[in-house]
Amino acid sequence: MADQATPPPPPPPAPARPDWGKRLLIGAVAVVVIVLSAFAASAIIPRWWAQRVADQVNGSLFAGFGLGLLYGLVFTLLPLVVLWYTFHRRRPWKIWIGGLILAMIVALPNLMTLAIVVGTGNAAHGAERTMDVDAPLFRGFVAVGALLAVVVFAFWRYQLFTRTRARRQNTQLHRELEAARKPPAEGGEPG
Repeated sequence: MADQATPPPPPPPAPARPDWGKRLLIGAVAVVVIVLSAFAASAIIPRWWAQRVADQVNGSLFAGFGLGLLYGLVFTLLPLVVLWYTFHRRRPWKIWIGGLILAMIVALPNLMTLAIVVGTGNAAHGAERTMDVDAPLFRGFVAVGALLAVVVFAFWRYQLFTRTRARRQNTQLHRELEAARKPPAEGGEPG
């Protein structure tokens, strides 16, 4: 009774095969929902955004200039910094996707304004008319602010690059100087 052999363990279960029909159905439903959401957004978002901007500017040229410049500068510079931070060194793909999503969320005010400017639908044209009357100068100075943000970002990156290069050169020169100051090793051949 003590010498009974134990039965071998059962084999591991076979991995489950993916249900392609279910995956295709879920994918098709997702595509339909995304397309319908895009159509709804293209009809609603431009007018809604134009009204929000018009409420802030309230027909003032100075407010249109100032808010347009502020929106263009801030909502272009912040996404550029987020993208730089996300992609300036190797990171997992999940962080890349998260960084892209965060940059797009931060850039939404400028993207909505851009959709109004380049849009060809009735909602975009209605939003343009609203901004022409109630938010003068806003659209133009959003573009100016965005260009200014790109220049500021490029200058910042240039400063970081030159500072890093100068530090490397300084370190190399210090090493060469220390090597030149060291007395030659004894027993070596005179040079």
